[in-house]
Amino acid sequence: MSKTTRATQTLTNAAIAFTTHSYDYDPSVDRIGMAAADAMGEPPHRVLKTLMAEVDGKPVCVVVPSDREVNMKKLAAAASGKSAAMMKPAAAERLTGYHVGGISPFGQKKTVPTYIEAAALAEPLVYINGGQRGLQVRLAPADALLVLNATAVTLVT
Repeated sequence: MSKTTRATQTLTNAAIAFTTHSYDYDPSVDRIGMAAADAMGEPPHRVLKTLMAEVDGKPVCVVVPSDREVNMKKLAAAASGKSAAMMKPAAAERLTGYHVGGISPFGQKKTVPTYIEAAALAEPLVYINGGQRGLQVRLAPADALLVLNATAVTLVT
């Protein structure tokens, strides 16, 4: 597995300190983020999942702890919209240039508004997908917020 992806290159180019961590990706699991946390021996609230959604039909990226679910009403409100829904996997792959299970918020083909669960900022370090199935990057959540030009907001139920 290559540890250089568009995601890691984006972090390197932005001079963000990070480390890469590999795990055995299992495509048959229902909750990929939870499986990644388990495989790496990390608490699920520290392993963040990247989700692609639409608010009023416009794409957004959402980064939340793997053991939580996005509250669509909170997401719509955060993005100044009326309604939010998860993006279809094929559309998410086209938009990001990544495969489902390997979607990273870093280095996506098209830049879209990004929202990070505010509670994640209380962690000293978090894990976020590194742009490839089975690859995570560990970094300070404040650095992720900065490089993504993201908005920190309460998004989970």
